[in-house]
Amino acid sequence: MSFFRKLQGCLTGLINFIRRNSGILIGLFCMIVFLILTQPAFLKVSNLTNVIRQISVNILLACAMTLVIIIGGIDLSVGSIIAISGCLSAGFITFNNMNSVAAILLAILIGTAVGGLNGIMISRTKIPPFIVTLATMNIGRGAIRVYTHSKTILVDDALYSFLGEGRLFGELPIQFVFIVFAVVFCGLILNRTKFGRNIYAVGDNRQAAEYTGINVRRVIFFVFVISGFMAALAGILTCTRTYSGQPNVGTGAEMDAISAVVLGGTSMTGGVGTVGGTVIGCLVIGIMNNGMNLMGIDSSWQYVVKGVVVLLAVFIDYVKKENKVSGLRIRALRISERKGGE
Repeated sequence: MSFFRKLQGCLTGLINFIRRNSGILIGLFCMIVFLILTQPAFLKVSNLTNVIRQISVNILLACAMTLVIIIGGIDLSVGSIIAISGCLSAGFITFNNMNSVAAILLAILIGTAVGGLNGIMISRTKIPPFIVTLATMNIGRGAIRVYTHSKTILVDDALYSFLGEGRLFGELPIQFVFIVFAVVFCGLILNRTKFGRNIYAVGDNRQAAEYTGINVRRVIFFVFVISGFMAALAGILTCTRTYSGQPNVGTGAEMDAISAVVLGGTSMTGGVGTVGGTVIGCLVIGIMNNGMNLMGIDSSWQYVVKGVVVLLAVFIDYVKKENKVSGLRIRALRISERKGGE
């Protein structure tokens, strides 16, 4: 009996999820159908494999960015952390002859520490997250240029090759494992932990969260630590694909992550968002990029298209909120009229 109740609960949750994200799911479906009909190369195994590799980095960033935006923050430094972790891992291997496992773990630790630095500054001061992460973005980008002398660091290592081009079961890229990890990790945090409930509470009303006894500073700090950790992982995946550490890698990655989060229904004002919606947003961004490349659309116009899509998503979120507020006002007015009539 309990099994059927759990199954019913899962089906109900799935139906509610589809209803909440029906608009973006329809858009994703139409996009896929259009590409199948107009671009025969879209369904080729090599192209689909390439799509998985491309979206893996954005999913790592966007899942963590979902947590950041739910608390009402923003993290512009993730692109720089990609460059920091990727270039440092390459440098440790090439320049210092460090074991590749140790080099990668140390680079991830340093990238996570940058996220922790963001968390300390934001949670302990009243400086807006936008300003703090904008500063660390520039500092990190400049520091890694100094470290690499603005040159590419080539890496010849078996582990790098495996993480960049490895496959599971013959065809599935190794990056799929990281996709599953990011989705499960962030999804469990938001939906199955007290920490996740605190994230929503802080984003919904920070002052009320403090009054209920939530350690708001700790919540904010660890959310940015998670963001730094995920960005560091993304940096390793990005650099292993090219067997090199490049100081310009990750430029603009924060914009794709934020775009995916917004498309997935997470509110920029905080308190609302799901990892599932973010994954759909990542699929939309990834397939849209791949489709425009297949159609030979100039990269400049690709930026324009993505900007329009994000602006449209933000506008839809604004309209939904305005309608919700209007509905609450009308309901409150009716209640007050009834009480006045009595």
